[in-house]
Amino acid sequence: MVDVGKLLRNGRAMLLAYDHGFEHGPVDFDPSTGSGQAIDPQYVFDIAEKSGMFTCIAVQKGIAEKYYRSEYKTPLVVKLNGKTGYHKGEELFSPQNCSVGEAIKLGAAGVGYTIYVGSEREGESIAEFSKIQEEARAKDLPVVMWAYPRGKHIGEAEHSKENLAYASRLALELGADMVKVSYVGNVADMKWVVAAAGKVKVLVVGGGKTDEETFLRQTREIIEAGAVGWAVGRNMWQNPSPIEFARKVGEVLYGV
Repeated sequence: MVDVGKLLRNGRAMLLAYDHGFEHGPVDFDPSTGSGQAIDPQYVFDIAEKSGMFTCIAVQKGIAEKYYRSEYKTPLVVKLNGKTGYHKGEELFSPQNCSVGEAIKLGAAGVGYTIYVGSEREGESIAEFSKIQEEARAKDLPVVMWAYPRGKHIGEAEHSKENLAYASRLALELGADMVKVSYVGNVADMKWVVAAAGKVKVLVVGGGKTDEETFLRQTREIIEAGAVGWAVGRNMWQNPSPIEFARKVGEVLYGV
């Protein structure tokens, strides 16, 4: 089994997600929200490096190529697929745009891939992911599955206990090393989602911007539920003091 320890600290993890420019467009960096600086990838890489709180940072290949440096201490996860925000509805599909080999050349310590569980095109994603998983396994590279229940067979229930547990179970069945899933909203149900993932490490999606107090409370809750930590983006680089906030979360998450 691949060593996922390179993406952990004290058995916990905090992935800094920055694939939003691909998935949503520049809307998440709108200056009117106080997030204008985040349109510059260097600003986000600096948050990771200066805070020292992130166990990895996830970006698409172009940003990795142009901004990630070999001397960085934060391990790199290269996202191997993506779709634009224009595609919604029943037939969600996020096609591969980077190979495992290219990710390694870019300095990746791990790779990521999104599957929309319940989409009409789910089968295509499963086939692509399976090939990626085998290639990554041969290179001792951890694979993080972004597992999002969305599409025709999910409807409005993408955050239900049942669908999130199914998504985390799919990560186990397909050989992922970590899975990124949304928070159910309470500890008891989240424990079931984590249990469904078996030995796959569970990262909880940070989601849209929330207040610091709520985020810190949820940090304690996801740990209690058995998740290893966060996959967080907007709640960090949209924060007016992201380095300080990252350290607050790290104190709770890592116990330091």
